[in-house]
Amino acid sequence: MVLKLFNTLGRKKQEFKPIHGKEVGIYTCGPTVYWYQHIGNLRSYIFADILKRVLIYDGFKVKHVMNVTDVGHLTSDADSGEDKMEKAALKEGKKAEDIANYYWKIFREDFKKLNIIEPNIWCKATEHIKEQIELIKKLEEKGYTYETSDGIYFDTSKYKDYGKLALLNVKGLEAGKRIEVGDKRNKTDFALWKFSEEEGKRQQEWKSPWGIGFPGWHIECSAMSSKYLGEQFDIHTGGEDHIPIHHTNEICQSECAFGKKPWVNYWLHGAFLTFKGEKVSKSKGGLFTISELEEKEYKPLEYRYFCLNGHYRTQLEFSIENLDNAKNSLQRLKRIISSLPKDNENSKIDKKYLEEFENAINDDLDMPKALSVLWKLVRDEKAEGKIKTIKKMDEVFGLDLLKKEEIKIPHEVQKLVEEREKARKTKDFKKSDELRDKINKLGFNVADSKEGVKISKL
Repeated sequence: MVLKLFNTLGRKKQEFKPIHGKEVGIYTCGPTVYWYQHIGNLRSYIFADILKRVLIYDGFKVKHVMNVTDVGHLTSDADSGEDKMEKAALKEGKKAEDIANYYWKIFREDFKKLNIIEPNIWCKATEHIKEQIELIKKLEEKGYTYETSDGIYFDTSKYKDYGKLALLNVKGLEAGKRIEVGDKRNKTDFALWKFSEEEGKRQQEWKSPWGIGFPGWHIECSAMSSKYLGEQFDIHTGGEDHIPIHHTNEICQSECAFGKKPWVNYWLHGAFLTFKGEKVSKSKGGLFTISELEEKEYKPLEYRYFCLNGHYRTQLEFSIENLDNAKNSLQRLKRIISSLPKDNENSKIDKKYLEEFENAINDDLDMPKALSVLWKLVRDEKAEGKIKTIKKMDEVFGLDLLKKEEIKIPHEVQKLVEEREKARKTKDFKKSDELRDKINKLGFNVADSKEGVKISKL
């Protein structure tokens, strides 16, 4: 089975060919841990998880690295404004390190709730200052840097391919939104190292050959990815908002430092989660954390299922109504699966449906199509080996489709179920139906099978 992925670098689907046989190196831009990650952020990580699961399903050995930004991410992409970590520490009256560890812990808990496989390596920016300084020194030695009043900058005019990922018209930026230039040589130049405005005022600052300060946001990803995956690797993922600046700058500095083109062979980007047609954000609304969805009685895997109903490259409209539809659909799917008879010992995986499924997942991770194959399978009365086939598919879906949930059945419901069983044994089907309706009104469903009565929540 040939895996095809849409490469942002070139804007087309390409057959995936790793650098080293069946081994794959992936770097994912991780969280800036100054606050809770909302469901829009988490959609991007669900997409990266599906990518990794498909690669593993296809027999690749995956080494996955994800950064934790705990310094250097300023409130403005123009290398100005406050450091998000310093700002959060000041606001909460805590150490920046404590802030970072707290929100990183919550982030990892969300991963577990969403069945997202953790990366092989988590790497914190603050624990890789040495590597970042060394990379800046390498760029300096090659003549790509210059000093301003507030830091060390990369001179983008010395890299002719700048903006190739974003198909960026650098000259056209003058006519677009205002670009803060300050004493930068070029409007697209970016900070590699920022000087502390007043030494000792920041919680996080380090000595460097250029003075006391802290690293820029972009340099951390280049330094850490190259440390763990090498100076050239297979796949880099992130949200579509990373394309024009963060990932563009990563490519620029990395290809100049390492002399490898391309630095990364495949760039994959997830589209925004939207609310009322606009990107989900604090200012626009539609913003929830996983914990807040749980408070509203939505299970994290219901949100995961919601995300799988949209292709990762297509913006997905969020609303409570849309989430309700996904919730009901997943519950219905699990009810059907729970009522399926067990496969017998000689049952084999259904090759027809599995091949359809594999064609879908290998066609640029087409999860909506893969889900439609699953639904066809469970509804096909003639299909055999359903349970084994569903189990295999769920290696990619990550929805715990065969996991039996512990349901707390109220005493009132249990009593009605017992009365219904007595009615069925005496063939009083009218009373049996009436009792079923009462059970349904209390939010539960009863299904009769060879193994006995099965009770599930509606």
